[in-house]
Amino acid sequence: MIHIPITHLISISTLMFFIGIYGFITRKNLFTILMSTELVLNAGALNFVAFNKYFYPDNLQGHFFALFIISVAAAEAALAIAIIIAIYRNFKNIDAEKINEMKY
Repeated sequence: MIHIPITHLISISTLMFFIGIYGFITRKNLFTILMSTELVLNAGALNFVAFNKYFYPDNLQGHFFALFIISVAAAEAALAIAIIIAIYRNFKNIDAEKINEMKY
């Protein structure tokens, strides 16, 4: 069994979180904003699994929380993609700044 130090997992999770926040703030395309949100959620799920593995190795609560996060992220992605498709049909554009300026 491979032993990965918790500092490595926390570092990767922190990097994923801040890349997701940076992408959410700086990007204009709605799909990249959605992917950035998914990256932030996956960073949180990785934290749950890492802390569960090192502090409570006999319990599975961190894994269950991670599965819950993954299922909520899948539902959120499906709903967001449906909304993005509806926006594209109405405005023929998925640029967040241009959509905000357009009128119905």
